[in-house]
Amino acid sequence: MIRRLLHLLALSLGLAPATASAQTDEQVIIGLSRSNVQITTNFDGSEILIFGAIKRESLIPQGPPLQVIVAVSGPSVPVTVRRKERRFGIWVNVDAVEVDLAPSFYAVATSAPWSETISEIEDLRHSVSIPQAIRSVGAPMSVQDSQSFTEALIRVRTNSGLYQLHEETVDLNQQTLFDTAVALPANLTEGAYRTRILLTRDSIVIAEHETTIEVGKVGIERWLFNLSHEQPLLYGLLSLAIAIAAGWGASTGFRLLRDR
Repeated sequence: MIRRLLHLLALSLGLAPATASAQTDEQVIIGLSRSNVQITTNFDGSEILIFGAIKRESLIPQGPPLQVIVAVSGPSVPVTVRRKERRFGIWVNVDAVEVDLAPSFYAVATSAPWSETISEIEDLRHSVSIPQAIRSVGAPMSVQDSQSFTEALIRVRTNSGLYQLHEETVDLNQQTLFDTAVALPANLTEGAYRTRILLTRDSIVIAEHETTIEVGKVGIERWLFNLSHEQPLLYGLLSLAIAIAAGWGASTGFRLLRDR
């Protein structure tokens, strides 16, 4: 079904592929299976289908093939990364580095192997790869290997599914139609998720398009979140009351079972 819609989109825009040589500007037209993700009490993740077409005024240029990169980034916030060492039989924090900005979620999908998709210079310019998406300006003079803290952050978030790199998962059909799917884990942060589509040729970015996916809590999740931020005292008292009621209920239940 998606494939048929993509072909209809291409035909309606006059995007039928050609083989003659004509160097022209190429633009991206994209669509999302959903532009809003709602976090509820039973939310266990979601999958977003990203698809689109390349619009051209004339024929497909000869030469290196076109490649597509899809990057989805969650809200970026400062992160403190700590290093622990075993001292006198216990683990203690010995060093800490403040990472200025790190995306809460970051997924990159490409139509070809990474080394064939974008050059290091272009990656640095457009901040596409996971390491380039993290901004860490400096570290305390006492920390000699500050880069290892950023690498540790990437490793931890990769293991938890928050950072993803999927090479050769963007299906690019006849240099014109493309689609891929991005899996969003259950532990998402609320906010606008920046979604970028980059077209590259000969490892150089030739076009870029950006949109957003809104992620937010709804229902009781939203109410509790707002309550904890806007009225923390009331939220604390409510949590205490629920804990007391749950403890009393459990105690009463066990006592009734014992007396039977």
